[in-house]
Amino acid sequence: MQRAAQDWIVLTELTDHDAVAVGFTMGLQLLPQLFLVPVSGFMADRFDRRRILILTNAIMAGLAIGLGTMVLTGTVELWHVYAFALGGGIVAALELPSKQGFVSELVSQERLANAVSLNSASFNLARTVGPAVAAALMLVSGAGWVFYVNALSFAALIAAIMALRTNQLHPQPRLASRRGAVMAGIRYVTGRSNLVVLMVMVSLIGAFAMNFPIFALTMTVVEFDLGVSAYGVLLSSVAIGAVVGALLGARQETPSVQIVAIGAAVLASALTLAALMPTFGAFAVALVLAGVGIQTVMVNGNATVQLAAAPGMHGRVMAIYMAVFMAGTPLGAPIVGWVANEFGPRTAILVGAGAAFIAAGIALVWILVGRRAVRLRTPTTDDLREELGSGEVQARTL
Repeated sequence: MQRAAQDWIVLTELTDHDAVAVGFTMGLQLLPQLFLVPVSGFMADRFDRRRILILTNAIMAGLAIGLGTMVLTGTVELWHVYAFALGGGIVAALELPSKQGFVSELVSQERLANAVSLNSASFNLARTVGPAVAAALMLVSGAGWVFYVNALSFAALIAAIMALRTNQLHPQPRLASRRGAVMAGIRYVTGRSNLVVLMVMVSLIGAFAMNFPIFALTMTVVEFDLGVSAYGVLLSSVAIGAVVGALLGARQETPSVQIVAIGAAVLASALTLAALMPTFGAFAVALVLAGVGIQTVMVNGNATVQLAAAPGMHGRVMAIYMAVFMAGTPLGAPIVGWVANEFGPRTAILVGAGAAFIAAGIALVWILVGRRAVRLRTPTTDDLREELGSGEVQARTL
């Protein structure tokens, strides 16, 4: 919700419909994912994830209140939005691996696969439904109140975390403090072709095809010459498709690269159709299909990585994955915004479609050379030695 409100005020209030400024704002929110991988992944594997979540969400609530107050009082300037976007991005980068990894502490091992899928679905569904809710709220009360609602959502999450019965959690092994832990996570990922293929795919899609705020904003304002209510309709269209994709994704017992590839192909086809649609209504319908595609990619990609990562590597692997996925936007969003400025919104959408087609093609090549779908694997003794240190391997093996 906050990201949608930020993008709207940047495009319509703080600039003269500058899509590059919107892309830069999106980039500042996601760029820290790339640079803080060593810190965020280590924190998730080394420290109490529950305490990390409480602290980081409290800080993000404070940032939301600060920006909301500036918007409501009319004192906000473009550089203020940039600063808050960067600050929120830094805290979110530190929080995300712990939040994703905390799922494994909430359920028993036999329920982990379904829990990971449900968590991935809810996490990614919020990324698509939230902007639609924000647009509706902006239509009624303006952008400032969106930030206060966001602050309340952090308070609700903190209350839920504090209410958990800690004696019923399933603590995961903590990473011993030793040198080379970060590099061990990178070696773990690069040594598994399915993870490498997934990360290449999501980096392309995250950079160029997931720029729905730019697509929806520029088509609303520039192509169709409409206002915030139309913007909300387009975001709602993506959200409707995302709900369908989330439900389909949560039903998958064994997420795989193949399913992610199907989602990428659906997304690419939908974006191509959207770029060619002559009317606002037809464009909105095409975005529903795009929502199904992107949600299929996100839910199954996230779940595949979580299930493929051994317990002691979970935080670091998820940090790397989320950095690759979300940090592609800081590179791609300004480019897509520039294309929208120079060649029109439809061309920018076709750039996203092309990236999704390439991602699907990469997966197809990997599948054709004989790689099988990723399944939940039991860590080997070598994995345990790498994760926990030789002193704990014998006990864990027994």
